[in-house]
Amino acid sequence: MEKKKVKLGLAPTRRNVFSVEDSLKYKGLIEKKLQSWGVDFVNLDSLNKEGLLFNRLEAEKAAKIFRDANVDAVFAPHVNFGTEDAVAKCAKAVGKPLLLWGPRDEAPLKDGSRLRDTQCGLFATSKILRRYGVPFSYIVNSRVDAPVFERGFKNFLAAARAANGFLKARIGQISTRPEDFFTVMVNEGELLERWGIEAVPITLVDIEKRVLDKVKSDKRIEDEVEDFKKRTTFKGMDEDAIRKIAGLKLTLLDWTEDANLSAIAIQCWDALQLALGIVPCFVDSELTSLGIPVACETDIHGALTSILLQNASQGTDPTFFCDLTIRHPENENSELLWHCGPFPLELARDKEKAFVGQHFILPSRSPGTGNWEIRGGNVTVARFDGMGGEYLLFIGHAKGTAGPFTLGTFLWIEVPDWPLWEEKFIYGPYIHHVVGIHDHAAYALYEATRFIPGLKPDPANPTEEEIRAYLRGSDLQ
Repeated sequence: MEKKKVKLGLAPTRRNVFSVEDSLKYKGLIEKKLQSWGVDFVNLDSLNKEGLLFNRLEAEKAAKIFRDANVDAVFAPHVNFGTEDAVAKCAKAVGKPLLLWGPRDEAPLKDGSRLRDTQCGLFATSKILRRYGVPFSYIVNSRVDAPVFERGFKNFLAAARAANGFLKARIGQISTRPEDFFTVMVNEGELLERWGIEAVPITLVDIEKRVLDKVKSDKRIEDEVEDFKKRTTFKGMDEDAIRKIAGLKLTLLDWTEDANLSAIAIQCWDALQLALGIVPCFVDSELTSLGIPVACETDIHGALTSILLQNASQGTDPTFFCDLTIRHPENENSELLWHCGPFPLELARDKEKAFVGQHFILPSRSPGTGNWEIRGGNVTVARFDGMGGEYLLFIGHAKGTAGPFTLGTFLWIEVPDWPLWEEKFIYGPYIHHVVGIHDHAAYALYEATRFIPGLKPDPANPTEEEIRAYLRGSDLQ
């Protein structure tokens, strides 16, 4: 799964009383570093002969350059003291996540003069950004080749991608919530008013008709069925059921493209079984693998969590939507991440043992569930949720561990202090649904909340203090 590449607006800034030559030197060093990291950036070379932001009257012109280029974020390195109000006006006009940093100054010259005073300017700009109401991330004043600069910069890109993916997201909502699931109630109007997030509804009647039409006449069905059988085993399922699963996958893919959806929240039981005689679990796993996360039980907040986590990860693995289910029978700090079968097949620990079969909990025993344990390693678990107008983002790092076999898709995780996690889920605005990904993405999720007004981070481990220490490079000293 390919991540969307962040297009960056690069706005190096200087102040007139300091060295122009040294400013241009550092502009070049920074551009060279970004190029070495494969960053897609738009500079201000067309703004003036220096390509630097220092004239406050050019702030709007600089912003227009970035808006016309459709940048996703802005980086304002202070190549000397900088011009704080020009940076603030430009950033305000662009309206995208902003990164503040400046290269660490060398010692004063032999005559006692100084060329840049970068750190001093950072203090000034940060104050004015707050005056203008511009949210920003910051990397500690450090050298261009310092590991903390690389860490902070790449974390910012992931945070910006996560925030941008969340804001104005379009969630395909398939039918209403299941009758028994009061837990997935959401305030659709508030999501739209606060963050521009839209729920795009469709009925199960529409889905049923589209699926059956595809099964009858879509030439892609045979290719999908053949591809399924190459990749996994189907148990207790006839050809008609497999074709309907292929039809559901194609229906959701086509709908996602036509409606420009970011993710899907599906009513996976029990009306779908009455309509089509299948469960959508394996289809959910297939779409999630393609970067279109699907949340079960019409969980719109779960779909939004998937968007945040998928974009915050710096890896290429897909997310997996799961329940916090049971505690490990022997390990006090281990918990079962499980769901009926939507974890992407590509994550399976042993694909030879993986199979798609009948649901083992629902009385209908309808076919279409994935059954495989996914691989362990480092995992981030998250949950976006809210109540009474307050929204929090639970964040936690875990690692995969050994545990008993169960049907469905699953992973046992271990954390430093499970009772702390449990307490947060009991008292917080959360439910049993969470989203996982194979990466340590807490740092980018934490920074992403800076750019999502009204969303507060709620980290378990690492703690907020540990996250901030990591971002300022305390372990790199």
